[in-house]
Order: sequence, then structure tokens, then C-alpha cells
Amino acid sequence: MTKKISILFVLCLALTALTAERRSVIGITPAGPASVPQTTLTGDWNASLVKDNSKLNLNFERRTENGGHNQFGHSFEFSELGLTREQVQNGGPVSFRLVREAGTIDCEGSFQNGKGSGTFRFTGNSTFLSAMKSRGFDFEKDRGRYEERPLEDRLFTAAALNVTTALADDLLSAGFGKLDVSDLFKAAIFKIDSTFMREMKATGFPNLDMEDLVKARIFHIDAQFVRKAAEMGFDKQSFEGLVKMSIFKVTPEFLAEIRTEGLTDLSVEDVVKLRIFHIDGEFIRKAKAEGVPLNVERLVQRKLGVERAARRVVI
Repeated sequence: MTKKISILFVLCLALTALTAERRSVIGITPAGPASVPQTTLTGDWNASLVKDNSKLNLNFERRTENGGHNQFGHSFEFSELGLTREQVQNGGPVSFRLVREAGTIDCEGSFQNGKGSGTFRFTGNSTFLSAMKSRGFDFEKDRGRYEERPLEDRLFTAAALNVTTALADDLLSAGFGKLDVSDLFKAAIFKIDSTFMREMKATGFPNLDMEDLVKARIFHIDAQFVRKAAEMGFDKQSFEGLVKMSIFKVTPEFLAEIRTEGLTDLSVEDVVKLRIFHIDGEFIRKAKAEGVPLNVERLVQRKLGVERAARRVVI
């Protein structure tokens, strides 16, 4: 009996191994935690001081399996890296590390005349992946614009940008609807937090998505900008209208200048046209003296020389 039991036990083990092998061959993997508990990446780094010597511009580069290059650059405080400004300026061999929730980047190399280079090794943290997944951010499935990159590359980017579970919790607390992993990267890059999200909601824009919030950061649109637009007579303006005002530098001073010349009933589109074609108070005064009707379209035509050309044809 004992011999039979032993044989059955061995057969069971063999069957289990064969089943696992077949699953592996056809691409089936058992459910479980992320498959990169301590995945490492290696590559090269180079660095230089920013203009005022207050931070270090650090660039990471590594070759991919298909012969391409992945690059990432960011400015870091010396304290984040365990380096001093003197080490960078004085030169010599260095060893430093960037310790983040998503993993650790260990660097070795040297500096000379404020510039450095060397090699790095990144070790990912699987605990970070499971913690993010429990919050609804699945780095394995929810890839966004990083779809072509391996999981370990996205984990490396999360470490370099300092994407944290605290950031995820903060963004979720603002109640801006469904967010994904790519939104975490955008928030880290453009310094978007729940305070800014709530601020934009309170100014009359409750339905902005992360792309809109990124635009707002890029073009410096915040609650103060919205209030200034209202003071200029553009209250209840669309978000895209505010973006145009920022891009083309529509200011109270400019509006006061053209309104003084008689252009008072203006839309944002009208003011943007005036900015695009460099039509200011002085140009309007000269145009009026030449008999040009006081409206935006005729002023634009005058600026382009269309009206003059028409007069020459008539003559």
C-alpha cells in the first residue's frame, strides 16, 4: 500500500509539472501578484548642473532588446541623490542613489568640471505595484501611452518621477472620476494635486479631465487667471477660450488700450485676432484716420494690406 501511495504521489507531481509547462507554452500564466518583484534594469547616466547650480540635471539612458534607446531626464535636488554641490563641482568618483517608493536607482561614475557620467542599476519594488493595484492603478494592464514599454520601464519611470501611493490617494480624493496610470505620470510631471483640481472645479469647470488640467498647468491657468478674465469682461468663458487668452497674452492693459480707441464689444476670438496680427491702439488710430471702419475684420484686412490693394485696383 505504501508503495502504491508513493507512486501515485510521484504521478501527481509529474502531472502538475506537465500542466504548468503546457500553460507556459500556450501563454497562460496563473493569477497572482506582479511578476517583477525585484526586476533590475541597467544603463548609463549623464548629468550637469542647472544654470544657477541649485539642482542637478540627470539623464538616464538604456538600450532596449530591439536595439533602440529609452531616455529619461529630470532635475533633482542634491539631497534626493545623497550628493553635494561640492562633489559635483570639485569632481572625482561618486556613488549615489535615488530611493523611491517604486524602486531604487543606484548610480556609479564620476564628475569633472560640473559634468558627470556613469552607469546605473534600477531595482523595482513589487510592493508598490500591489499597493497601486489595490487603489485601482494597474501598472500591468493600464498602460496608456506607455503601452509599448515593458512593465519594468514603467516602474522605472514611476521611481524617477516619484509617483507614490500618497499621490494616488490625493488625486482620488478630489473626485475627478476614473483615473489611470498615465494620469499619475502626468500629475507628477505637471505638479497636479487635489488642491489644484478642486480649485479648477470651484472656478466653474467641474468636468475637466487630466488632459485639461495639464493644459491649465502649461498655460498658467488657475483660479487667479479665471478671476482676471472675468474682470476683463470675459466671465463664463469656456476653458478653451481661457487657453487662447493665455497663449496670445490677452492682458487688461491691452484690452484697455484697444477699448480706448472705440473697440468695446469684443469676444475672446476678436481679441485673439488682434493679438495675432499685432493690431494695437496706435495701429487702430492710424486706420481710423485713413477711414477704415472700426471693426475687427476690417482692421485685420487693413493690416494685411487687402484694403489698400482693393483701392489700387478700383483706381
